[in-house]
Amino acid sequence: MKYLQVSTPVKITKLVPGGQGIGTFTGKELDSADKSPENMRLLSLVGKKGFFWNALPSETVSKFTITKNKSHYFEAIADEISETSTHRIAPKDSCFLATSPWQIMDYDYELTQKTELLKETFSQVGLDITGENVAAGPADCINLVQTDFKSYFYRNKMEYSLFWDNAEQKIKLAQHARGSHRKIPLKTSSIERPEIWQKALEIVADLNSRHEEARKYQSLLLRCNKNGDVSGGLYENGQSHPIFNNLEDKILDHTYSYSPNGFFQINLPVYEMALLEIKKHINTDNVLDLYSGVGTIGLSVARDKNLTLVESSPAAFAELEKNAKGKHHVILSKSEETLDYIAPDQTVILDPPRAGCDKKLIEKLLEVKPKTIIYLSCNPSTQARDVKLLTSTYNITSLTPFNFFPRTPHLENLIVLHIL
Repeated sequence: MKYLQVSTPVKITKLVPGGQGIGTFTGKELDSADKSPENMRLLSLVGKKGFFWNALPSETVSKFTITKNKSHYFEAIADEISETSTHRIAPKDSCFLATSPWQIMDYDYELTQKTELLKETFSQVGLDITGENVAAGPADCINLVQTDFKSYFYRNKMEYSLFWDNAEQKIKLAQHARGSHRKIPLKTSSIERPEIWQKALEIVADLNSRHEEARKYQSLLLRCNKNGDVSGGLYENGQSHPIFNNLEDKILDHTYSYSPNGFFQINLPVYEMALLEIKKHINTDNVLDLYSGVGTIGLSVARDKNLTLVESSPAAFAELEKNAKGKHHVILSKSEETLDYIAPDQTVILDPPRAGCDKKLIEKLLEVKPKTIIYLSCNPSTQARDVKLLTSTYNITSLTPFNFFPRTPHLENLIVLHIL
């Protein structure tokens, strides 16, 4: 039933943590006496929950395309809305579903929804973050979602696919359609820095002037710094990824070097807001920064402390060594393999990948009981799982979400825990 277009109404009740609107397929318009194959397939959907992109709470979806059909639910894209939300706005880009599917709602509503979804994510693991598990906090412990209110043109990194337009006989920039491997050409793109978009257009123009073929290339990766300097380039199929020129950026008045190929935060103004919040909670002379990357957290907030930084990627570690300048203890290792560095008189900083912390690390933290744990996460779901385990020994004393990724469902969340 993949990519079947359906014309029957579904009422959207709320947004879910994945970012879609959810509604139940009732099939009230269907004729149960109609035994045609298509109608029988539709009848098999009755009672299933549907997860809809391009749909908001209180809206009625009148026509939609199913992209995935499972035994207990289906996923779809809303094609027509018969009753629209007062919070719906026109998206800036025709490609919004591929790049930033929350372009359809006003920005205040986006911030409100992200707060509600954060509460739901934690409630799913049995944590009430509205006060019960927060020491000496207000009735609602969640701080407002922190933002610089720049909801477009914020990304300092973008990776494009390349699309061959048969009609025009030209290469065009593209992204993959949501829920599909199909490429869609981009007419505009409003989430990356304008310098990146302009450079991407120049590279494609050059390819077209040389009559290159899109299928030769895997993708185009570009990154820029605060000054608008752009680095990156094309990845060719079957070839090793090239080494691009490093970029430099100042974060809280400290200069960092990093590779366009590696990990570096994509929204530096909001990242600096998060770092200032982290710095307020450094209350020990000893600081352990795990999953440290090129060092932008530890070196920004605890440069004047007895600081140890741990990173597992050799490429990121090489940049970390440069940024630390021999003044701090840096370790090339997985965080879960450096457990002996955890100590009671310590502030431990965690910024793990989306998979969250290794269970061995959580167990060691509970055993050693460092004074303070500061946990920044790009995936509140795995963060909630880890924090639930830690609350057997720790109180959540602060919880602050940051809107690193406007116009998308994604959220960065900062939690501070103190020993009971």
